[in-house]
Amino acid sequence: MSAGDNDEVTERKPVGMSVETWVDKQIREAQERGEFDNLPGAGKPIPGRGQADDEMWWLKQYMAREKLTMALPTSLQIRKEAEDIQTRVAKERRESQVRRIVDELNDRIRREIRHATAGPPLRLGPLDVDAVVEAWREQRTR
Repeated sequence: MSAGDNDEVTERKPVGMSVETWVDKQIREAQERGEFDNLPGAGKPIPGRGQADDEMWWLKQYMAREKLTMALPTSLQIRKEAEDIQTRVAKERRESQVRRIVDELNDRIRREIRHATAGPPLRLGPLDVDAVVEAWREQRTR
């Protein structure tokens, strides 16, 4: 909106009228002109209403709106991969592939132990390849 498009916006508060009364008058007149009609989200529930307060709500909304992602520190990525190893190898058809995936993860674990990167400590040792393969076999027979 450019200056002069709406003289009501630039109207000064009359002397002797309280700010609250003047603001209420401005809102009432805008409603009468229909300036609040058809606003985005009209008639829809307020997002997050009824949910627990989250101190980071604004950051989460910003990241979602801007389609931003945040990479985990290497140690946390490795821990997550170790936790999800059975899910990851479940789709493999050959034992050699399962062993290769676990060996590669173990190499990353060893590298992180030797040369810790930024972030929390790994606190995880290499996985037992034979145990992962055995669990993979059992999963395939179900």
